Amino acid sequence: MSKKRQKNVWRSEINDIIRGACGGFLFGIPLLYTMEVWWIGSRAKPQLMMIAIALMFIVVYLLNQIEGFRKRRYSWIAHQAAMDTVEAIAIGIACSTFVLLLLRELTPETSLRESLGKIIFENVPFAIGVALSNQLLGDTDNSDGETQATDQGNNQGDELHATFSDLGATLIGATVIAFNIAPTDEVTMLAAAASPPWELVMIAASLLISYGIVFQAGFSDQQKRKQQKGIFQRPSSETIVSYLVSLLAGAFMLWFFQKLTFSDPWTMWLDHTLILGLPATIGGAAGRLAI
Repeated sequence: MSKKRQKNVWRSEINDIIRGACGGFLFGIPLLYTMEVWWIGSRAKPQLMMIAIALMFIVVYLLNQIEGFRKRRYSWIAHQAAMDTVEAIAIGIACSTFVLLLLRELTPETSLRESLGKIIFENVPFAIGVALSNQLLGDTDNSDGETQATDQGNNQGDELHATFSDLGATLIGATVIAFNIAPTDEVTMLAAAASPPWELVMIAASLLISYGIVFQAGFSDQQKRKQQKGIFQRPSSETIVSYLVSLLAGAFMLWFFQKLTFSDPWTMWLDHTLILGLPATIGGAAGRLAI
Protein backbone atom coordinates (compact mmCIF):
# COMPACT_ATOMS: atom_id res chain seq x y z
CA MET A 1 0.00 0.00 0.00
CA SER A 2 2.79 2.42 0.92
CA LYS A 3 4.65 1.67 -2.34
CA LYS A 4 1.49 2.32 -4.33
CA ARG A 5 0.92 5.60 -2.49
CA GLN A 6 4.52 6.65 -3.12
CA LYS A 7 4.16 5.75 -6.79
CA ASN A 8 1.02 7.89 -7.03
CA VAL A 9 2.83 10.79 -5.37
CA TRP A 10 5.67 10.59 -7.89
CA ARG A 11 3.20 10.31 -10.78
CA SER A 12 1.31 13.33 -9.52
CA GLU A 13 4.56 15.29 -9.16
CA ILE A 14 5.64 14.41 -12.71
CA ASN A 15 2.22 15.43 -14.06
CA ASP A 16 2.48 18.75 -12.20
CA ILE A 17 5.92 19.40 -13.70
CA ILE A 18 4.70 18.53 -17.22
CA ARG A 19 1.68 20.80 -16.77
CA GLY A 20 3.85 23.65 -15.54
CA ALA A 21 6.36 23.23 -18.38
CA CYS A 22 3.58 23.23 -20.99
CA GLY A 23 2.06 26.35 -19.45
CA GLY A 24 5.50 27.97 -19.66
CA PHE A 25 5.79 27.10 -23.35
CA LEU A 26 2.31 28.45 -24.10
CA PHE A 27 3.02 31.74 -22.33
CA GLY A 28 6.72 32.26 -22.98
CA ILE A 29 7.57 31.00 -26.47
CA PRO A 30 6.74 34.23 -28.41
CA LEU A 31 9.19 36.28 -26.31
CA LEU A 32 11.97 33.78 -27.03
CA TYR A 33 11.86 34.91 -30.66
CA THR A 34 12.63 38.52 -29.71
CA MET A 35 16.23 39.58 -30.29
CA GLU A 36 15.87 42.64 -28.07
CA VAL A 37 15.44 40.35 -25.07
CA TRP A 38 18.55 38.40 -26.14
CA TRP A 39 20.53 41.64 -26.28
CA ILE A 40 19.21 42.94 -22.95
CA GLY A 41 20.07 39.64 -21.29
CA SER A 42 23.53 39.45 -22.84
CA ARG A 43 24.39 42.99 -21.61
CA ALA A 44 22.68 42.78 -18.21
CA LYS A 45 24.77 43.51 -15.14
CA PRO A 46 24.65 41.17 -12.11
CA GLN A 47 22.70 43.76 -10.09
CA LEU A 48 19.99 43.90 -12.76
CA MET A 49 19.85 40.10 -12.90
CA MET A 50 19.30 39.94 -9.15
CA ILE A 51 16.52 42.54 -9.37
CA ALA A 52 14.87 40.55 -12.17
CA ILE A 53 15.03 37.35 -10.08
CA ALA A 54 13.57 39.11 -7.01
CA LEU A 55 10.69 40.67 -8.96
CA MET A 56 10.02 37.37 -10.72
CA PHE A 57 9.89 35.56 -7.38
CA ILE A 58 7.36 38.03 -5.98
CA VAL A 59 5.07 37.85 -9.03
CA VAL A 60 5.20 34.03 -9.26
CA TYR A 61 4.65 33.71 -5.49
CA LEU A 62 1.50 35.82 -5.69
CA LEU A 63 0.25 33.80 -8.67
CA ASN A 64 0.90 30.56 -6.79
CA GLN A 65 -1.21 31.87 -3.93
CA ILE A 66 -4.10 32.35 -6.38
CA GLU A 67 -3.83 29.29 -8.62
CA GLY A 68 -0.43 27.73 -9.28
CA PHE A 69 0.53 24.79 -11.47
CA ARG A 70 -0.49 21.97 -9.12
CA LYS A 71 -3.86 20.28 -9.05
CA ARG A 72 -3.75 20.09 -5.26
CA ARG A 73 -3.70 23.46 -3.55
CA TYR A 74 -1.72 24.66 -0.53
CA SER A 75 -2.56 28.35 -0.89
CA TRP A 76 -3.11 28.76 2.85
CA ILE A 77 0.42 27.56 3.65
CA ALA A 78 2.98 30.29 2.98
CA HIS A 79 6.08 28.07 2.90
CA GLN A 80 4.43 25.65 0.45
CA ALA A 81 3.64 28.52 -1.91
CA ALA A 82 7.28 29.62 -1.60
CA MET A 83 8.48 26.11 -2.44
CA ASP A 84 6.11 25.99 -5.42
CA THR A 85 7.51 29.35 -6.53
CA VAL A 86 11.08 28.05 -6.44
CA GLU A 87 9.97 24.98 -8.40
CA ALA A 88 8.06 27.10 -10.95
CA ILE A 89 11.14 29.29 -11.52
CA ALA A 90 13.31 26.17 -11.86
CA ILE A 91 10.90 24.70 -14.44
CA GLY A 92 10.95 28.02 -16.31
CA ILE A 93 14.76 28.09 -16.28
CA ALA A 94 14.92 24.54 -17.64
CA CYS A 95 12.40 25.31 -20.41
CA SER A 96 13.92 28.64 -21.45
CA THR A 97 17.44 27.15 -21.44
CA PHE A 98 16.23 24.24 -23.58
CA VAL A 99 14.68 26.55 -26.19
CA LEU A 100 17.66 28.94 -26.21
CA LEU A 101 19.92 25.95 -26.87
CA LEU A 102 17.50 24.78 -29.56
CA LEU A 103 17.63 28.20 -31.24
CA ARG A 104 21.44 28.29 -30.96
CA GLU A 105 21.28 31.44 -28.84
CA LEU A 106 23.28 29.52 -26.25
CA THR A 107 26.37 27.73 -27.49
CA PRO A 108 29.59 26.46 -25.88
CA GLU A 109 31.22 29.71 -27.02
CA THR A 110 28.69 31.88 -25.12
CA SER A 111 30.18 33.37 -21.96
CA LEU A 112 28.72 32.40 -18.59
CA ARG A 113 27.57 35.95 -17.82
CA GLU A 114 25.85 36.33 -21.18
CA SER A 115 24.21 32.91 -20.84
CA LEU A 116 22.89 33.71 -17.36
CA GLY A 117 21.52 37.06 -18.52
CA LYS A 118 19.66 35.54 -21.45
CA ILE A 119 18.26 32.68 -19.35
CA ILE A 120 17.11 34.95 -16.52
CA PHE A 121 15.35 37.48 -18.75
CA GLU A 122 13.79 34.84 -20.99
CA ASN A 123 12.72 32.92 -17.90
CA VAL A 124 10.36 35.67 -16.74
CA PRO A 125 7.45 34.84 -19.11
CA PHE A 126 8.16 31.10 -18.75
CA ALA A 127 7.95 31.19 -14.94
CA ILE A 128 4.74 33.26 -15.11
CA GLY A 129 3.32 30.75 -17.60
CA VAL A 130 4.17 27.90 -15.22
CA ALA A 131 2.33 29.64 -12.37
CA LEU A 132 -0.66 30.34 -14.66
CA SER A 133 -0.77 26.87 -16.22
CA ASN A 134 -3.99 25.82 -14.48
CA GLN A 135 -5.60 29.19 -15.07
CA LEU A 136 -4.62 29.34 -18.76
CA LEU A 137 -6.34 26.14 -19.83
CA GLY A 138 -7.43 24.28 -16.75
CA ASP A 139 -8.96 20.83 -16.83
CA THR A 140 -12.73 21.09 -17.04
CA ASP A 141 -13.26 17.34 -16.91
CA ASN A 142 -16.49 16.30 -15.29
CA SER A 143 -16.68 12.92 -13.61
CA ASP A 144 -20.44 12.75 -13.87
CA GLY A 145 -21.42 9.58 -15.70
CA GLU A 146 -24.29 11.14 -17.63
CA THR A 147 -22.06 13.89 -18.99
CA GLN A 148 -19.47 11.35 -20.08
CA ALA A 149 -22.07 9.27 -21.84
CA THR A 150 -23.38 12.33 -23.65
CA ASP A 151 -19.85 13.33 -24.67
CA GLN A 152 -19.14 9.83 -25.93
CA GLY A 153 -22.27 9.87 -28.03
CA ASN A 154 -21.41 13.25 -29.47
CA ASN A 155 -17.83 12.16 -30.26
CA GLN A 156 -19.06 9.13 -32.15
CA GLY A 157 -21.70 11.13 -34.01
CA ASP A 158 -19.65 12.92 -36.61
CA GLU A 159 -16.01 11.96 -37.12
CA LEU A 160 -15.50 14.36 -40.01
CA HIS A 161 -16.86 17.27 -38.01
CA ALA A 162 -14.50 16.49 -35.11
CA THR A 163 -11.53 16.16 -37.46
CA PHE A 164 -12.19 19.42 -39.33
CA SER A 165 -12.84 21.23 -36.04
CA ASP A 166 -9.42 20.17 -34.77
CA LEU A 167 -7.68 21.08 -38.03
CA GLY A 168 -9.43 24.46 -38.13
CA ALA A 169 -8.54 25.22 -34.51
CA THR A 170 -4.93 24.20 -35.17
CA LEU A 171 -4.77 26.45 -38.24
CA ILE A 172 -6.21 29.43 -36.36
CA GLY A 173 -3.94 29.02 -33.33
CA ALA A 174 -0.83 28.50 -35.46
CA THR A 175 -1.68 31.48 -37.68
CA VAL A 176 -2.17 33.81 -34.70
CA ILE A 177 1.27 32.97 -33.27
CA ALA A 178 3.02 32.89 -36.67
CA PHE A 179 1.43 36.23 -37.61
CA ASN A 180 3.23 37.88 -34.68
CA ILE A 181 6.65 36.30 -35.36
CA ALA A 182 6.86 35.90 -39.15
CA PRO A 183 7.39 39.64 -39.95
CA THR A 184 10.42 39.88 -37.67
CA ASP A 185 14.08 39.34 -38.62
CA GLU A 186 14.59 36.71 -35.92
CA VAL A 187 13.34 33.87 -38.12
CA THR A 188 15.86 34.74 -40.85
CA MET A 189 18.70 35.02 -38.31
CA LEU A 190 17.87 31.71 -36.67
CA ALA A 191 17.36 29.92 -40.01
CA ALA A 192 20.79 31.03 -41.20
CA ALA A 193 22.43 29.37 -38.20
CA ALA A 194 20.43 26.13 -38.31
CA SER A 195 22.04 22.99 -39.71
CA PRO A 196 20.08 19.97 -41.04
CA PRO A 197 20.72 17.83 -37.91
CA TRP A 198 19.61 20.74 -35.74
CA GLU A 199 16.43 21.10 -37.79
CA LEU A 200 15.64 17.43 -37.10
CA VAL A 201 16.01 18.20 -33.40
CA MET A 202 13.59 21.12 -33.79
CA ILE A 203 11.05 18.86 -35.50
CA ALA A 204 11.30 16.34 -32.66
CA ALA A 205 11.01 19.09 -30.03
CA SER A 206 7.97 20.63 -31.75
CA LEU A 207 6.18 17.28 -31.87
CA LEU A 208 7.08 16.45 -28.27
CA ILE A 209 5.93 19.80 -26.88
CA SER A 210 2.70 19.70 -28.90
CA TYR A 211 1.93 16.17 -27.69
CA GLY A 212 2.68 17.15 -24.09
CA ILE A 213 0.44 20.22 -24.16
CA VAL A 214 -2.58 18.43 -25.63
CA PHE A 215 -2.34 14.91 -24.24
CA GLN A 216 -0.10 14.92 -21.14
CA ALA A 217 -0.42 18.24 -19.31
CA GLY A 218 -3.96 17.67 -18.02
CA PHE A 219 -5.41 20.73 -19.75
CA SER A 220 -8.96 21.11 -21.00
CA ASP A 221 -10.70 17.72 -21.01
CA GLN A 222 -7.60 15.72 -21.84
CA GLN A 223 -9.28 12.35 -21.27
CA LYS A 224 -12.16 13.30 -23.55
CA ARG A 225 -9.70 14.21 -26.29
CA LYS A 226 -7.99 10.84 -26.03
CA GLN A 227 -11.35 9.08 -26.48
CA GLN A 228 -12.50 11.33 -29.32
CA LYS A 229 -13.17 9.55 -32.61
CA GLY A 230 -12.14 10.90 -36.00
CA ILE A 231 -9.88 10.40 -38.98
CA PHE A 232 -6.71 11.60 -37.22
CA GLN A 233 -7.90 11.48 -33.62
CA ARG A 234 -5.31 9.11 -32.17
CA PRO A 235 -2.77 11.11 -30.13
CA SER A 236 0.22 10.27 -32.36
CA SER A 237 -1.49 10.84 -35.71
CA GLU A 238 -3.26 13.98 -34.48
CA THR A 239 0.04 15.43 -33.27
CA ILE A 240 1.78 14.77 -36.60
CA VAL A 241 -1.08 16.09 -38.76
CA SER A 242 -1.45 19.18 -36.57
CA TYR A 243 2.28 19.81 -36.87
CA LEU A 244 2.03 19.69 -40.67
CA VAL A 245 -0.92 22.11 -40.57
CA SER A 246 1.11 24.44 -38.31
CA LEU A 247 4.04 24.32 -40.75
CA LEU A 248 1.65 25.22 -43.56
CA ALA A 249 0.35 28.20 -41.57
CA GLY A 250 3.91 29.32 -40.82
CA ALA A 251 4.98 29.05 -44.46
CA PHE A 252 1.95 31.06 -45.56
CA MET A 253 2.70 33.80 -43.03
CA LEU A 254 6.32 33.98 -44.21
CA TRP A 255 5.11 34.37 -47.80
CA PHE A 256 2.41 36.86 -46.76
CA PHE A 257 4.99 39.15 -45.13
CA GLN A 258 7.38 38.67 -48.08
CA LYS A 259 10.03 36.93 -46.02
CA LEU A 260 9.88 34.18 -48.64
CA THR A 261 9.03 34.32 -52.32
CA PHE A 262 8.38 31.63 -54.91
CA SER A 263 11.75 32.38 -56.49
CA ASP A 264 13.58 31.36 -53.30
CA PRO A 265 15.09 27.84 -53.21
CA TRP A 266 13.12 25.11 -51.46
CA THR A 267 15.86 24.72 -48.85
CA MET A 268 15.28 28.32 -47.76
CA TRP A 269 11.56 27.64 -47.50
CA LEU A 270 12.30 24.54 -45.42
CA ASP A 271 14.75 26.28 -43.06
CA HIS A 272 12.50 29.26 -42.35
CA THR A 273 9.34 27.17 -42.03
CA LEU A 274 10.89 24.74 -39.54
CA ILE A 275 12.20 27.61 -37.40
CA LEU A 276 8.76 29.26 -37.32
CA GLY A 277 7.15 25.84 -36.96
CA LEU A 278 8.07 25.54 -33.26
CA PRO A 279 6.00 28.52 -32.00
CA ALA A 280 3.32 27.88 -34.65
CA THR A 281 2.91 24.30 -33.40
CA ILE A 282 2.52 25.51 -29.82
CA GLY A 283 -0.11 27.98 -31.03
CA GLY A 284 -1.86 25.17 -32.88
CA ALA A 285 -1.88 23.04 -29.74
CA ALA A 286 -3.44 25.91 -27.79
CA GLY A 287 -6.05 26.27 -30.52
CA ARG A 288 -7.01 22.60 -30.22
CA LEU A 289 -7.38 22.96 -26.46
CA ALA A 290 -9.62 26.00 -26.85
CA ILE A 291 -12.36 24.17 -28.80
